[in-house]
Amino acid sequence: MSTSTLYKLSGVAKKYRQSGKEVNALRGVDLTIAAGEHISVQGPTGGGKSTLLQMLGALDVPTSGTIEFNGGSLSAMSSAALTRLRGSMIGFVFQNYNLIPTMTAQENVEVALAATGVAAADRRERAVEMLNKVGLGDRLNHLPAELSGGQQQRVAIARALVKNPAVLLADEPTGNLDEETRDEIMDLLEAQAAENDVTLIVVTHDSKVAARAKRHLNIKDGVVREV
Repeated sequence: MSTSTLYKLSGVAKKYRQSGKEVNALRGVDLTIAAGEHISVQGPTGGGKSTLLQMLGALDVPTSGTIEFNGGSLSAMSSAALTRLRGSMIGFVFQNYNLIPTMTAQENVEVALAATGVAAADRRERAVEMLNKVGLGDRLNHLPAELSGGQQQRVAIARALVKNPAVLLADEPTGNLDEETRDEIMDLLEAQAAENDVTLIVVTHDSKVAARAKRHLNIKDGVVREV
């Protein structure tokens, strides 16, 4: 496993206004994350978990402080460069799957490669290969409505991993699943991350999911602590 630094956050703060009040979503976060780590993030609702994930996913920028990703400063990048970075280096998995309902499982995975310049034939081949890896080789032409929750999450995982990202950011990936399916999905996420040396960062309210990580962070009132 690689031990190179993937993320370095220095003094990261995020403020915004809500209902006329200033909210400190993140307060002076200093954090280093190595390539290949498996990290869980827990904390109360409204404590800053989603804001931290948005920062790590290059979806938002800090009010102050710096974020380095793979040796480059995110704050120095243009919007177009950040879009390219998200499209090629960062995979996202969400609680609600976020699949396109009118597309088949294969098409939902292919769409992740649409903006990367991969030829159509290669997109199809890689999508089929990844869906086979997540155990859905016999569901390629099924629409999301024809799949169970666990199967939809497998499609979402395949979509996130098909572009060979450096990091996988999972926001409550098992929140809509029963315990047995939860464990299957986490087994799958961890196996695929380990196989591809992908940094896996999981935001979760589920202590059993959090306990599976090698490193544990807690965020409350915008302050991140190791636990």
